[in-house]
Amino acid sequence: MDILILAGAFVMILLGAELFTNGIEWFGRKLGLAEGAVGSVLAAVGTALPETLIPIIAIIFATGESSTDVGIGAILGAPFMLSTLAMFVTGVAVLWVARRRGTSDEMRVDTAVLAHDMGYFGIAYAIAIGAAFLPLEPVWLKWLVAAVLLGMYGWYVKGHFEADPDVDAEDLLPLRFHPLDRHHHRIRPEVPRFRVVNLQVLVALGLIVLGAYAFVGAIEDIAHQLNVDSVLLALIIAPVATELPEKLNCVIWVGQGKPTLAMGNITGAMVFQSCIPTVVGLVFASSSWVVAEGSYLAFASAAIAFLSSAAIFIPMARRGTLRGRSLLIGGAFYVVYVGLVVAVITGAVG
Repeated sequence: MDILILAGAFVMILLGAELFTNGIEWFGRKLGLAEGAVGSVLAAVGTALPETLIPIIAIIFATGESSTDVGIGAILGAPFMLSTLAMFVTGVAVLWVARRRGTSDEMRVDTAVLAHDMGYFGIAYAIAIGAAFLPLEPVWLKWLVAAVLLGMYGWYVKGHFEADPDVDAEDLLPLRFHPLDRHHHRIRPEVPRFRVVNLQVLVALGLIVLGAYAFVGAIEDIAHQLNVDSVLLALIIAPVATELPEKLNCVIWVGQGKPTLAMGNITGAMVFQSCIPTVVGLVFASSSWVVAEGSYLAFASAAIAFLSSAAIFIPMARRGTLRGRSLLIGGAFYVVYVGLVVAVITGAVG
């Protein structure tokens, strides 16, 4: 039964991702936004919902003894997964498309947008992780850090929204829900109404969130049946499921020849995850947002996220280009961290 739920949830996420990528492009077009704003802000925030809701529910609403630890692990797990596994999946998609089309794996991306995103991520995440070394008292020190992070994200969004639009209607695939608006579709088959665009985006987000939670639930049941260690489940397995929307969005946009949207979805989500969920941890779980015995493994994922990001994007900034094969580095860092987690679980590493 869990296998069927797993398969059904995956199909639901895949359908939601396809509708979302199509709808969010039209949403950005209707608002006159640049491609960077669509990928790095709208798409990033929308697809970050599943993994963002987990720490909010775990820290604020759950009452279990380990709920706060689960929430902190989820907050730290999202940037790690985005900077490693999501990069690797996108790189594989780029290489596959390049081989199928007989082209180079050089990605036609706006490197300025990606460098802008990763600059914000590096600074914001460093500030958030640095707050874990602050003393537990006075608690307002961490609240001050949370306010700084909120301000940084607001400034980041403002910058993207003020960029000049660079997407025309002819660059977009027809809106999937447009034929449902029969009268308007008959009059203007090429341009959908804003209300129909909104409907498609909301339906897509609903499918993504429901599918992600069903997927995570099925994975947890299967893991418990197989007696998989809870640490491995919390740090590795569950985050893989909650990051599925970003991965699928990237594969879809790479296949459509829109690498800036694909990469912007990842880098924008990394900025969002380094600012907004960390604020939840800093404000509502201040005493747990600390590097100490018992949290070393979780915070080690932050170090891996920094290293993987630097290995991919510093060379990109120097060369001014990004290749699909460069993204495969993220997979190596993911394997390193999985090996570390397994070593700790088995007792090979203290």
